[in-house]
Amino acid sequence: MIETIENTLADIVQPFGDRNLQYCRLEVTQAASDRCELSGTVLDKDTLSTVVRGLATRIPGVVFDASDVHLLRNATPQMVTVNTNLTSLHVAPSFLAELSSQMLIGTELEVLMQEDAWVFTRQDDGYLGWTYRPYLGSEPAPVATHYVSAPWSLLRSAANANAPLASRVLGGTAVRVASSDDRWAQLILAGGQSGWIPAGDLRSLDALPATASLQREQIVQDAFRLVGVPYLWGGGSAFGIDCSAFVRLLHRLSGVTLPRDSYMQFDAGQPIEPPGQPGDLLFFGNGLRVTHVALSLGGWRIIHSSRARNGVYEDDVQAVPHLIKSFMGARTFLV
Repeated sequence: MIETIENTLADIVQPFGDRNLQYCRLEVTQAASDRCELSGTVLDKDTLSTVVRGLATRIPGVVFDASDVHLLRNATPQMVTVNTNLTSLHVAPSFLAELSSQMLIGTELEVLMQEDAWVFTRQDDGYLGWTYRPYLGSEPAPVATHYVSAPWSLLRSAANANAPLASRVLGGTAVRVASSDDRWAQLILAGGQSGWIPAGDLRSLDALPATASLQREQIVQDAFRLVGVPYLWGGGSAFGIDCSAFVRLLHRLSGVTLPRDSYMQFDAGQPIEPPGQPGDLLFFGNGLRVTHVALSLGGWRIIHSSRARNGVYEDDVQAVPHLIKSFMGARTFLV
C-alpha cells in the first residue's frame, strides 16, 4: 500500500514542481490499509488541499491525515522591504547559489522561512527565492509617485551635480518624490534613504502612456537606451540583465506588468500572428519549453538581451540561424 501511495503522491505533486512559483515537499510517514499520514512543507492551504483531494480521489477508502504538514503562507504574513538599491534572489540560501532574479529597492516581500541570515520569500507576483536578510527592512517603502526611467541615475546628497554621491538608483525603481524643480528631484527611498537626482531621469506614474499605441512607442524608445547593457542570467537592471527581465522592465516603465520569466510570459501573453508589431514579444526555445524572449521592433527585427551577443543588441531573426530554428511564437501584453 505505501508504495502505491508514494507513487501516486509523486504523480500528483508534479504540477507543483516549478521552483520559482511553487513549493511542495511531501512524504508518507505512515500508511495502513485505511489511513495514511503525510508530513513535509507546502506553500499554502490550496496546494495542500489539491494534493489531499487528489490522493483521496485516486485511492478511495484511505483517510489522508495532513495535520503534520507545515504551510509556508499563513493569515498574518511577515512582510519585509528591500533596502538596498539592488538585491539578489537565489535558488538556495547562499550567494554561491544560482542567481534567479534581482529586486530593486522598495520591493516588498513575504517571508516564508528563514535559515541563518537568509530568508525564503515570495513577491507579490508569486515569485519565490532566497535573499539575504540584512539587506531587508521591516518598514514598507514610501508610496511611490514616479519610476526612475533612465537606465540608472546618480543619487546625490544635494541638488547639485558636484554634491557627494549617496547611491545609485536603477531604472524601473519606484520612488517617492518629496520635492522637485525643473532640474532636480528629491527622492525618499526605502530604509530612510534620500537624495537628489536629475528630474529628467524620472517618469511620473500619473503620466505613463495610456493607450497601446503610446505604450508601444515608449517601450521601443526605452529599449534603445539599454543597448550594450551586458547579459546576466537572473539579472534585472542596467548593470546586467537577462532576456525576460529586459522586456519586463520595458513594460513596467509603460505601466504594464509582466511575469518574471520568459516561459511565464509566453503562457500569460495574448497569442498573436508573428512577427507582430513593435512592442510585441517573440519567443524562442527547444520546441517543448520557452527559453528566450525578444522585443519586436516591427517585422522580424528585434532587440533583446542576448547571451550569444553578451548583451542588449538589435538583431534580425531571419538573419540568425539559431533564432529561426528555435522560434516558438509571438505574444502581446499591449491591447
